[in-house]
Amino acid sequence: MAKPPIRLSLTWEGDLRFSALTDRAPLVIDGRSQAGPSPVEALGLGLAGCMAVDVVDILVKGRHEVTSLVTDLVAERAPEPPSRYTAVTLHFRAGTTAPAHPI
Repeated sequence: MAKPPIRLSLTWEGDLRFSALTDRAPLVIDGRSQAGPSPVEALGLGLAGCMAVDVVDILVKGRHEVTSLVTDLVAERAPEPPSRYTAVTLHFRAGTTAPAHPI
C-alpha cells in the first residue's frame, strides 16, 4: 500500500524566518539559526531522524530491547554558495539488551 503524500507549508514571517506547518506539528525555520534550525540544519535533522528510525526498527525486528538511542551528525559543507553538504558522518549510540533466543 502506498504511503500518503507528505504535505507541508512554509509561510514567510520576515527576514529569513518561516513558519513551517505539517499535518501534525509546527516548526520555525530560520536562515539565521536564531528562532529555529536553519534550512540546512533541518535537512540534517531529517537525515539523522530517518536513519535513527531505521536503526531502531532494525534493532526491534532483531528482537533487541532498545533502551536508548542517540544519533550524532557531523556534516562538512562547501565553502562557497551553495554551501551544500559535501560529507556527512552519522554516529549511533544504542542501549540494548541481547536478543531473545528461542528455546
